[in-house]
Amino acid sequence: MGLCSLLFALALAFVLLGCEKEQKVEPQAPIVEVAEVAQKDVPVFAEWVGTLDGSVNATIRAQVQGYLVKQNYKEGDFVRKGQVLFEIDPREYQAVLDEKKAVLSQSKGAVDQKKAALEQAKAEVSVKDALWTTAKANLARVKPLAEQNAVSKKDLDDAVGSEQSTRSAVEAAKAAVDSAEANIVAAEAQVLGSQADVEKAQLNLSFAKITSPIDGIAGIAKAQIGNLVGPGSIQELTTVSDVNPIKCYISLSEQEYMKAQARRVKQQEAVSIELILSDGSTYPEKGEVAFTDREVDVRTGTIRVAAIFSNPQNLLRPGMFSRVRAQLGVKKAALVIPQQAVTEIQGKYLVAVVGTENKTAIKQVKVGERFGPLWVIEEGLAPGEKVVAEGTQKVREGTVVSPKPFQPQVEGKPEAEKKPESEPTAQSKPKKR
Repeated sequence: MGLCSLLFALALAFVLLGCEKEQKVEPQAPIVEVAEVAQKDVPVFAEWVGTLDGSVNATIRAQVQGYLVKQNYKEGDFVRKGQVLFEIDPREYQAVLDEKKAVLSQSKGAVDQKKAALEQAKAEVSVKDALWTTAKANLARVKPLAEQNAVSKKDLDDAVGSEQSTRSAVEAAKAAVDSAEANIVAAEAQVLGSQADVEKAQLNLSFAKITSPIDGIAGIAKAQIGNLVGPGSIQELTTVSDVNPIKCYISLSEQEYMKAQARRVKQQEAVSIELILSDGSTYPEKGEVAFTDREVDVRTGTIRVAAIFSNPQNLLRPGMFSRVRAQLGVKKAALVIPQQAVTEIQGKYLVAVVGTENKTAIKQVKVGERFGPLWVIEEGLAPGEKVVAEGTQKVREGTVVSPKPFQPQVEGKPEAEKKPESEPTAQSKPKKR
């Protein structure tokens, strides 16, 4: 009886063990989303790294020497042309101006005196000329009488002497008029010199208030209140940049420049340029080429090109780095796949292709330009092939997958609204051995 019980227990154990092995469930194939390699006409873009700079950058320096006593702007704010940014102690320049104005007043007074002397000299000429006229008339009367011995020799000599003296007096008075006129010219020249000194002093006094020459964004002040500043100072006070519009400088190789010139001759419309910011967003305003530098840099073999963008909100600032993209043409029937399907590993671009029996094969591809959410494939794929677009981390070479159509995410839809991929149930998970 004991032996029979033992044999029955062993048989039951073998049966239960066999049932347990039969109940083990094989792991399910991973669920992935696949997209078909499509053919599409896509625009061909070229991209360059660009540096933003103000359309005008005004370096603000002190034009007269003195101590800064006031800063009238907030750093980083928009300032207007003519707005006072800094003030230098004006007392010294005000004193010089007052002194020059006093000298000018004296010079003008001297001119008035010289003009009065001229009038007096002219009056003296009139008096002397009247006396001379009388003397000449007297001589003309006495001379015939002297010839007839009707008057004495002395009367004739007196008449001749009087005529000669009055004539000399007239000539001396006229010389005094000429001298007075010359004095007036000299005095007026002195007035002009004094007026120039006043204007210079007035200009220096105005320079004590340092204004912005343009509308723009004012930078951080590089001088503090109490600092001695002046024309000899190396460091500027600040910089004001006009950023609307704003320039973006890019560097083209000689080959790119020549190709661009050839395209410009063929197409008459201006090339539209996009600005891609450092956060990956595309700036809403389109730009256009403003000018090309006059020479190629012999050190780098590149030429600088400036594109100009409208910047009404002053979002873009000088010094920002960005990518500049321009459409150069259209590529017909290009092979495109979702960007998510491409994995870059150590400079190689790999794609998981779903073949027969839903088995994956890892292929290396050559990628081209990106076009929205798509990536142009130059080599490595054929039209109609299916690639894994979501779930690439689940597959390896030869992995059997459970494919379903790729559902691209709608732009602007929050990540929280995306449905999570279905997870294997507890019953379908393979048991750990």
